[in-house]
Amino acid sequence: MAILSDALHDLGDSFALGMAWFFERYSSRESDHRYSFGYRRFSLLSALLNSLLLIGGALFILSQAVPRIIHPEPTNARGMLIFAVLGVAANGIAVLRLRKGRSMNEKVVLWHLLEDVLGWVAVLVVSIILLFTDLHILDPILSVIITLYVLVNVLRMARKMLPVFLQGVPEGYHIGEIEELLRGLEHVLSTHHTHIWTLDGLHHVLTTHVVVREETSREEAIALKCRIKELLGEKDISHITLEIEFENEECRFR
Repeated sequence: MAILSDALHDLGDSFALGMAWFFERYSSRESDHRYSFGYRRFSLLSALLNSLLLIGGALFILSQAVPRIIHPEPTNARGMLIFAVLGVAANGIAVLRLRKGRSMNEKVVLWHLLEDVLGWVAVLVVSIILLFTDLHILDPILSVIITLYVLVNVLRMARKMLPVFLQGVPEGYHIGEIEELLRGLEHVLSTHHTHIWTLDGLHHVLTTHVVVREETSREEAIALKCRIKELLGEKDISHITLEIEFENEECRFR
């Protein structure tokens, strides 16, 4: 059962890795008239599709493994051992290559490969035990444990992706704290209509309206904009749009 589950995962990974590679390259394209913010969210789309693929595969494996816990079936221990060594080696090398990935796409692909490494390790352990015992029930039990472990982590990753798709405030950022930081600058009276979202989990976007005193000069306003962009740049916000408003100026968002 463990070999069958790993074979299914490897088949899915063949499509997942190709899709991740394609979308990762596609997401590096520059912005154009159709996608003014660029194509970075295509990388996120790949992460979502891969997560759905993992979840579907995990549910299928559980449906096959659970009945085998009730009615264990005999296995070929020596054949399992050979497949396990090859599986651990191939997928282990791939995990080492991707372990430093930062984007959600890379992280989801890493979970694909880590899942396979754990699966083949389970096959290796079971095959060694079955060389000396007849505990065939270990095969489906380990398969279920590994599948549940990966399923929980994929769901956790999917939970992080959902706010990105819904343009939620990125994790670790608070609009109130940023507005308080801006209000502490010279000439700034208040801020409003502040929005923060992320394109792909790495590149963040911020827009805000900053109200300044009526007597603020053009040079002071320009210096203020530069200071604000400098402060927000230190917070890893890569795209900043500011609207400077004077004290008595009307704004329908205020």
